[in-house]
Amino acid sequence: MTSLANTRVLLSHAPPQAYSAMTRVILGKLGYLILMPEELESLDASEPLRPVLRLLDERQLAELPDEDDGIPIIVLTGRHGVTGADARIAGAVKRPAGMHELYRLIQQLTEDTPRSTPRVATHLSARCFNKGREWKATVLSLSENGCLVRSPEPMLLGGRIDLCFELPRQGSIQIEAETAYQLVPDVGMIFSGAPAPAREAIGSFIAQTLITVT
Repeated sequence: MTSLANTRVLLSHAPPQAYSAMTRVILGKLGYLILMPEELESLDASEPLRPVLRLLDERQLAELPDEDDGIPIIVLTGRHGVTGADARIAGAVKRPAGMHELYRLIQQLTEDTPRSTPRVATHLSARCFNKGREWKATVLSLSENGCLVRSPEPMLLGGRIDLCFELPRQGSIQIEAETAYQLVPDVGMIFSGAPAPAREAIGSFIAQTLITVT
């Protein structure tokens, strides 16, 4: 019997090439299982599974039946997106659909408190710089938009620091961060105007980390 606790099923009618490499694997590790119709039917689950979303290639739209089963549709499309003429279509992502783009949209459509980017647990040594002072800290979790930091030094809410840490296989990251909230004894930080290379490096690290999670 297959355990799907805390997993949301997305029914995909789109061909494999409509997704970027590893997109389905990584989203599965984040709790979003993308299944083809035959895969869904083959599951030995304890009860019938109702998908929370349906994924279609835009070239399959003409095949949609007129009846509405209430499952919102995400269309994998070209650069022009969709018109919104069909009320069943909730959103669109450029094909081939990448993990980060799909994740943002899925979160918006299925979660009460959506997270814009995936976050992974870490234990990265870091250095903090502020007004000529420097101290060591630890990055406990990381996303493209921010991180959770454990610091021996008090950090004022709304304050900004320069944060430097080393990512395995990606190298050194130096980024400006703002203290947004406390999760005692730690502080949540948002990256302010992160340069594209830093965001790409963090995104690549997160994807690689998720792939290796068992």
